[in-house]
Amino acid sequence: MRLRDVWLRYTRRGPWVLRNVSVEIGPGQAAVVLGHNGAGKSTLLQLAAGVFRPDRGEVLDRPGRVGWVPERFPADQPFTVRQYLTAMGRMAGLSAATAPAAVDRWVERLGLAPYREIPLPQLSKGTAQKVGLAQALLVPPGLLVLDEPWEGLDAASRDLVPVLVAEVLADGGSVLVSDHRGETVRLPGALHWLVAEQTVRVEEPSAAGGMSVVEVVVPTARAAGTVAALRAAGHEILRVRQEADQ
Repeated sequence: MRLRDVWLRYTRRGPWVLRNVSVEIGPGQAAVVLGHNGAGKSTLLQLAAGVFRPDRGEVLDRPGRVGWVPERFPADQPFTVRQYLTAMGRMAGLSAATAPAAVDRWVERLGLAPYREIPLPQLSKGTAQKVGLAQALLVPPGLLVLDEPWEGLDAASRDLVPVLVAEVLADGGSVLVSDHRGETVRLPGALHWLVAEQTVRVEEPSAAGGMSVVEVVVPTARAAGTVAALRAAGHEILRVRQEADQ
């Protein structure tokens, strides 16, 4: 899949959110989308998934089957887990005979069996995210797009995400994933798409296995100086979270 000279803004006369973006990802390849809050990571992922259409440029060779998992699963829907996943499976091309088996497989694998008949609005955020993962994988995707997939998941489910990514890649699919938790260190060999100043820079993984994300905790009074020093040393600042002095 390729994004060629893509530009996007949310309103006709609004500022450009992304501009002149040209990136590509091939079969069996993963890319980690990095950047600070508000840089346009989610927008880029939604362009790749087909949720947004570019104002300029074009998206080429998008696979016919895209698995899309947003950062926050839209759980305010009048369905149980089983009803929702069955309907999504049918929409993805599964037959009335094969959809229930696919639903059962992913319900069991993601630990959703106790919630099979629970309405979506009653689920916790983490459980709802598992439902989002399940619907994206009911039919093997040619492109899997994950926006902060680890957010809200329990430890066992967090460990499962890299396994699912590896399975998609082994089947010849491509994977795009964003993450502010540092979990993507579990995806060695992935490209890095660095979103900054409305465009995207691509970095190949290093021989040592790519980028590592480190969280540094400093007193609030020292935050600005620490950020400046890290940037001066060549480090990229992905996020600054303001909390009480520590």
